[in-house]
Amino acid sequence: MPLVKNTKPMAMFRAELEALADLSTSHVNCKKMKTTAFWIQHMTAFVVDEVTNIIKEAVEGAIGGNGYQHNKVNQWTSNVVEQCLNQLTKLGKPFKYIVTCVIMQKNGAGLHTASSCFWDNSTDGSCTVRWENKTMFCIVSVFGLAI
Repeated sequence: MPLVKNTKPMAMFRAELEALADLSTSHVNCKKMKTTAFWIQHMTAFVVDEVTNIIKEAVEGAIGGNGYQHNKVNQWTSNVVEQCLNQLTKLGKPFKYIVTCVIMQKNGAGLHTASSCFWDNSTDGSCTVRWENKTMFCIVSVFGLAI
């Protein structure tokens, strides 16, 4: 799988934070500072709704309306994780990402998963989406670790 570089280097985020520090405390600048701080927080946050949409689009794009086919599962899982990584890096957020994908045929067998992370809850995050059709389940997890 190809390595994908983050499109927005940390130096740009540092420059934006330094620009915030240079603003004076006038009313207009306080409002501007709050707006800019909100923008920077959004641009550096792991937004679960945003990631959920990326996952759903990747799964629909890779699997779509296909029925379960054992010989296609490796291709589908690779396509899902690659599409997720490509779209996540296009967000330009300062994160390292981990993406997992499990595809399982619907045949009555159980599947139980769990994950645990030791990280900074204020910056890092995770998202898991369960997608299904008549013949299979697809479970995709994304972990975002702030750089």
